Amino acid sequence: MSRKRRASNAPTLTDLPPGPVRTSFATAELVARDTGILLMLDGAESSFLDLRDPAHLDFEYHQQMDAVLAALVPAGVPLRALHLGGAGCALARAWDATRPGSQQVAVEIDEILAAQARMWFDLPRAPRLRIRVGDAAEVVPGLRPGQWDVVVRDVFNGGGVPASCRSQEFLTACLEALTPRGVLLVNTSSMPREQAGAEIEALRESLEGDVSSLVIVADPAVVRGRRRGNLVLVARRVPFTAGELEDVERAVRRLPLPVRTWSPDEAAVPHVQGGRPR
Repeated sequence: MSRKRRASNAPTLTDLPPGPVRTSFATAELVARDTGILLMLDGAESSFLDLRDPAHLDFEYHQQMDAVLAALVPAGVPLRALHLGGAGCALARAWDATRPGSQQVAVEIDEILAAQARMWFDLPRAPRLRIRVGDAAEVVPGLRPGQWDVVVRDVFNGGGVPASCRSQEFLTACLEALTPRGVLLVNTSSMPREQAGAEIEALRESLEGDVSSLVIVADPAVVRGRRRGNLVLVARRVPFTAGELEDVERAVRRLPLPVRTWSPDEAAVPHVQGGRPR
């Protein structure tokens, strides 16, 4: 189905609830903005979905993840993608539009939100996009090795990533679920810095210390702790080549809000060991 036809079948602003909706774990609000809808959960921005253009990604970290993937996987190539944390499924919806034939699964802990998202937005149907209700921390250990081309970890609760979804065991299980050249994309907050640093270190240990298999995408001010923002951690089971890293760097520098790439050593985000920042 073409993007034009899918977009014409999308819900209109008048089809959507005008007030707050209670979900299983939060209060959702739908805010009209430009040609799309901003999904708010307990007052925090959670997803933006353009009702006219499914491929449009509004959140900066979504743009960064998409740019990284485009640099590593040729445009239009279908994906087997697992999204840990669903909400409005904006990234999965965009990849369905730009990479026809993809098969994706979103794991969302909030049962009511998962059902409502299907009603509110023009999300692809199975097998293009399945929404599985469950806790990512419980789902990931049961994944089959080598099952996915991409795993996206975008799990937040109360503005932070649950400890169960940033442990070394969890991140190792995510890596093992990837194909040999599959990519793990991790969205995490730069604050508190010790927690962000601990997560980078946990991922580094999951890769057995191989920094050539891990790159960080972020704005310099965010990496250096001068302002709060998102860090996108990019990892895979085999090292990135110099050419691939150059392609990723060029891709993220061409974004509407350009950012750059960092090695774990360059980023130098402190982590806690034995109760003290290191």
